[in-house]
Amino acid sequence: MRLEQNDRSFLFSTTELPDIFFTEYLSQSSGDQIKIYLYILFLSKYGKDIRLNDLSKKLNLPLKVIQDSIKYWEDLGLITKKNTGYIVNSLQEIELHKLYHPKTALSSEDLLKNTKNKYRANAIENINNVFFQGVMSPSWYSDIDLWFRKYNFDEEVMIALFQYCFDRSALHHNYIETVASAWAKNHIKTFADLDKYYEKQEKISSIAKTISKKLGFSRQLSQYEQAYIEKWLVDYGYSLDIIEIALKKTTSKANPNFDYIDRLLSDWHEHNLKTSEEVQKYLADMKQKTKDVENLKKNANSSNFNNYSQRPYDNLDNLYANKK
Repeated sequence: MRLEQNDRSFLFSTTELPDIFFTEYLSQSSGDQIKIYLYILFLSKYGKDIRLNDLSKKLNLPLKVIQDSIKYWEDLGLITKKNTGYIVNSLQEIELHKLYHPKTALSSEDLLKNTKNKYRANAIENINNVFFQGVMSPSWYSDIDLWFRKYNFDEEVMIALFQYCFDRSALHHNYIETVASAWAKNHIKTFADLDKYYEKQEKISSIAKTISKKLGFSRQLSQYEQAYIEKWLVDYGYSLDIIEIALKKTTSKANPNFDYIDRLLSDWHEHNLKTSEEVQKYLADMKQKTKDVENLKKNANSSNFNNYSQRPYDNLDNLYANKK
């Protein structure tokens, strides 16, 4: 790649890094990505052809890391690929472009001056002081304003959103947007809604641990297995005592799996079974029905009814093959 050069002496030259880099990019980028960007920024002052292999050797990093990091900064818009190499873009210009959205964003000063809700202004300043040490980038103000209007969160929920992401060392725009969207899909608008959501998630987590223990798993449940449990608890409204009945049906299985348990619970849900008593009665009826069919077959064989043709039984045969 070709990098541009200025006329200043190397001895007295400096490489300037705008403060916006620290507020916008530092926390969400890896050490290698930052290392590569800083070196490219430094080299951008000198008109030499720099090859990726040379960067790999100079920075003592694998070529794949160099390539992935350059793609990372390219996707963020900090560098632009050209036919002859790359251009290092101005961070200030990038930030100004982000802020210039007349219908969807406000500057930090306008937002704080013009807001009609003093609690919202206080919440934003609280976020600035607690999570950004009082130097929050202007783009955060516009994003917070957008999230308030897009998701209709109250001020406590917005602060809790930043606390949640901060606790997971993921205080960057994309992650916060993802969490905010997930909360909105769970109908969270007020802090009371959020409190109920946390209670539900805590209950799901506790039951998931119990299920995992009863199945003898020494590993953590996968994302898909967790989704099954949430389906049983939230969508079906089943309590642990009903789920445990299904778990006991896996005792004869060499490799118990969630697909089998889900088929059982889905069958009970389709039959509108809501209590453990209803499920037990249903299973007893299924067991008796199976015995009746077996007795009928025995009687048919003993009577030499060669032309007897059994009515096809449905897929519940295999599902309830375990009669425990």
